[in-house]
Amino acid sequence: MLCAVDVGEYDAERSLDELAELADTAGADTILRVIQKRPSYEPATCIGSGRLLEMAELCKSENIDQIIFDCELTATQIRNIEDVCDVHTIDRTMLILDIFAQRATTHEGRLQVEIAQHRYRLPRLAGMGLKLSRLGGGIGTRGPGETKLETDKRHIRTRISSLSAELKEIEKRRGLHRERRKKDGVLVCAIVGYTNVGKSTLLNTLTNAGILAENKLFATLETTSRSIELPDGRSVMLVDTVGLISRLPHHLVEAFKSTLEEAANADVILHICDASSDDCEQQAKVTLELLKELGCEGIPVVTVLNKCDLVPYIDELTADENVVKISAKHGDGIPAMLDAIVKALPQSAKKMKLLIPFSEGGLINDIRRDGKIFSEEYTADGTLIDALVDIKLFSKIEQYKI
Repeated sequence: MLCAVDVGEYDAERSLDELAELADTAGADTILRVIQKRPSYEPATCIGSGRLLEMAELCKSENIDQIIFDCELTATQIRNIEDVCDVHTIDRTMLILDIFAQRATTHEGRLQVEIAQHRYRLPRLAGMGLKLSRLGGGIGTRGPGETKLETDKRHIRTRISSLSAELKEIEKRRGLHRERRKKDGVLVCAIVGYTNVGKSTLLNTLTNAGILAENKLFATLETTSRSIELPDGRSVMLVDTVGLISRLPHHLVEAFKSTLEEAANADVILHICDASSDDCEQQAKVTLELLKELGCEGIPVVTVLNKCDLVPYIDELTADENVVKISAKHGDGIPAMLDAIVKALPQSAKKMKLLIPFSEGGLINDIRRDGKIFSEEYTADGTLIDALVDIKLFSKIEQYKI
């Protein structure tokens, strides 16, 4: 059973649709949906007591074995709901954490998920009831010893510290990789967007990366990087990032900050939107707000409307020149998107045809060292080359341009 309390903070119906998708991703079958309009959340049970009794009856009659709430619950609220309904109860955050735990495949991904789970559990231990408040048994533990609750809290804090130290090491390595890329002049394009908008499909289409691309939420939790060549001859490193979701739990944003920070260090951001979604505008807003939070202002953004093959009225959708329409699955609109990336990237190199006199042969070595030579031909007047020339050499070679 999916349950939402509508206090007017957001569109509860849409949010419940998203919760149904999350539940499906986690492997649950949704049988019933319950929404109650209230001026505020009930402190003891989140939902009104009358509606809670109705839910208890429905759980019995429909043989429901789990209730998922669309908001964050306290440990006391979970205990009170379970006491009335006699059914295992979780909230939206626990559901997202469960999906992340299922999908994390790399060591870093698993570390991030475990830290988020422990941070979520820590403040909730106190509300879990008498089962956590017993004294230790045996010789030397009588009297006002450490309760089970205090022991558990200490264990969790120690575990968080140890995992965080491990994660910091990985973040340090990631930072060194970023610095190396900057030093080598590697251009980086971060692919960001709401979950399930087609980011991984796009990366697979462009690079044959072979990464998991499913029609499910949070199919990608790890950062994948692949290099492609742009129409102007420059190479760019495409970085796929974890998908975003509205009201993404704070613990997860904290845990996955190192992954999301790839966007803050990019030269250009490719913001993918699902053109076929009714909620496209709201999803784009969530992504842009999080990018702002990560300090991405000033980085050029190319907005890409994906899944355009599913939208019959796509031509009327937008006339903005900074917006590109594509279908990552079928490859439509990809050349226009690559051109938009070229325009958005800072001018660090330029494709040029040059006729270099034999007396200036050293220039060809400079061009080869900092750029790329596509073709080279010796003529009576000098060496004819087609090359990608680094911006530092523009003033030296301007006079030899054809």
